[in-house]
Amino acid sequence: MSDSASTSRQRRGGGGFLGFLRDLAIIVIVAFVASFLLKTFLVRSFFIPSQSMEETLKIDDRILVNQLVPDVMDVKRGDIVVFKDPGGWLYPSSTNPPTGLEKFMQTIGLAADTSHEYVVKRVIGVGGDHVACCDAQGRVTVNGVPLDEPYIHLPQGETRASGIDFDVTVPKGSVWVMGDNRYQSKDSRYNQDQPGKGFVPEKEIVGRAFFRNWPLDRMSWLGRPDATFTGVEQAKSSGN
Repeated sequence: MSDSASTSRQRRGGGGFLGFLRDLAIIVIVAFVASFLLKTFLVRSFFIPSQSMEETLKIDDRILVNQLVPDVMDVKRGDIVVFKDPGGWLYPSSTNPPTGLEKFMQTIGLAADTSHEYVVKRVIGVGGDHVACCDAQGRVTVNGVPLDEPYIHLPQGETRASGIDFDVTVPKGSVWVMGDNRYQSKDSRYNQDQPGKGFVPEKEIVGRAFFRNWPLDRMSWLGRPDATFTGVEQAKSSGN
């Protein structure tokens, strides 16, 4: 075999390895960019830090959030939404802030957001709704329609959907939210003394939770309980 043929084969071999590294680098860069764009515009991951949404969502569950809500798609009654603390809703966190690597992974969308400035609750009333509690059977009413709420978690022996009474009309462009674990949730009811009076501006909503992706044995879609709010919009239109 000639020296020139041997040299050519070595070059091809070296070029093949370098080509592999180049292609691998391109794939990694494209994956990071795609993940960043997905996180920025479409889907974002969050973890659940408290028991306020049990049994639907438990501590340390991971959820995926559709960021097209509410800017492109309307927020609806029954949606589980993630929103930025309007001010005074959250207690100071005692957990350590994320490390530099964790923060980088969160920024590009490859890790759930573990910052403690976001709240997860269920939308009960939207702009213009009259939301009150409780009727004679201990139920929340929206526009005079009592709600059958299969998702709520109540302490043993408790039948009222809320431990405190309230009667509010939701301003346009805002929502009234409550946790599914009604007696362990610092939600709209408990923030009526704050500047926002317990209402969450839609502009503070990051998006709607649509999928629980961790832990694996609880992986499932997070649907909207439309049947719970049957008749609510019609009652609103009729002025009830």
